[in-house]
Amino acid sequence: MESHIEQERVVGAQAREDHFERSQWSGRKTGRVVDLSRAGKGNYVARRGILIEAMWFLVEACIINNKLMPSSALRVALLRLFGARIGMGCRFVHPLRVKAPWNLEVGDHCWFGVDVWIYNQAPIRIGSHVCISQGTFLTAGSHDMSTTMDLRVAPIVIEDGVWITSKCVVQMGVTIGRSAVVTPLSVVHRSLAPEGVYGGNPCRFLRKRFNS
Repeated sequence: MESHIEQERVVGAQAREDHFERSQWSGRKTGRVVDLSRAGKGNYVARRGILIEAMWFLVEACIINNKLMPSSALRVALLRLFGARIGMGCRFVHPLRVKAPWNLEVGDHCWFGVDVWIYNQAPIRIGSHVCISQGTFLTAGSHDMSTTMDLRVAPIVIEDGVWITSKCVVQMGVTIGRSAVVTPLSVVHRSLAPEGVYGGNPCRFLRKRFNS
């Protein structure tokens, strides 16, 4: 009986989805389109002038994101020079991208994998003993899709002991709780509780990280 009810629910949901898609396609020539020429900066506030941003653009391209530059110490020094707050023992051995170092705070003994992209129009705070694996994208901004596509920004907080595995996306406004793990290719669109293992798109709870 329960399986029959579940089957009817799935079929009904699929029928509604198909009806919606047909109705949208049938009116595609008259449907609403957001005028991108009206898009604005929304709640984004620049924290540095054009000259500083231009200088950082060159430093990021030539050194920070340079695969021929293996020096973690140099990357850390330059990030700090442009306003990042970085603790002790952090490893920036691999090339990565940082939109705004003045919006970046990192604790102690953190690891950053190759091709990590920190797109921090708003502050991103990373705790201590955090591992952010290769290809992960942290974005503190998005657009208001229902109106004028204005830019919207909100901070990201990654607490101590978190491991974000490879090729994940972490969206604006979320907090990832202490010692949580995000499995590969996941999209984090909401805050995650501590000590859980999460995965998928959208990201969901899978199990507890620790047995006791």
